[in-house]
Amino acid sequence: MSQTDIALLLADAADEVEIGIAPVQAVIRGGRRRRARRWAVASVTALVVAGTTGALAVTGLPGGGPADRQAHVAKPPASAEARHVYEPQRTELGRGTYRGKEWSVGVQVWGAPRNEAEAERQFEAMAGLGLEPADAHKPADLIGKISFFATRGWGDHRPQQVMFNSVEKFERYSGKDMESMATRLGYGGETSGRLVIGMVAKTAREVTCHWKDGRTAVAERTDGFSLRTMGSAIRSIDGFQGANWFVCTAPAGTSFGSAEVTK
Repeated sequence: MSQTDIALLLADAADEVEIGIAPVQAVIRGGRRRRARRWAVASVTALVVAGTTGALAVTGLPGGGPADRQAHVAKPPASAEARHVYEPQRTELGRGTYRGKEWSVGVQVWGAPRNEAEAERQFEAMAGLGLEPADAHKPADLIGKISFFATRGWGDHRPQQVMFNSVEKFERYSGKDMESMATRLGYGGETSGRLVIGMVAKTAREVTCHWKDGRTAVAERTDGFSLRTMGSAIRSIDGFQGANWFVCTAPAGTSFGSAEVTK
């Protein structure tokens, strides 16, 4: 058989083959179903397949119109600004008045730098706000880590960090898990332990703070501020995953004894 005969046979065989659309949507749906336990792997798979679909559409396969190509093109990586590397997400946790001046508690969440250049800018931005990240002696120590700070302000004083950490991923709180600390409402020689700040599971609806004189304060889950919730409340924090934060304030003459999730 000559080469010409072979070429004709191959051409006839090719004419009988039907080419269908690549099952991209099925692959992506499957990835979404598995995202709970393999989120990173499923996301990468979806992006790779989406990129391939864009290339196939250019060749004129069915379903390859402009809208389809736009839907499946992989998005570029988020910028450092979009990830809040240089400017944190801020949430006010509590506020009130002490000795005629306003006190406040806020939580900042800084995105993880991806390289040393981003880490250096973040390190400088934190220093400009008077913040010192946990276990970070040089900018490179922040690469790949999310940093968060609970800060306390009073009057015209610069807010001070009172509870903070730098982590590769957030710890997920559950049930009655809790972490808390007590500090002053103001600055100076006033009684310590009247301001309690902590973290609880997202499912917690009520935290009871016990004071040393036997009295208590109840912090409840809330999304807004009111006279009743300004001094004691549980709130979700922008950018903070795995837990909510709470604040309690003790009356004059006593201080923090203990805290527990009661609902």
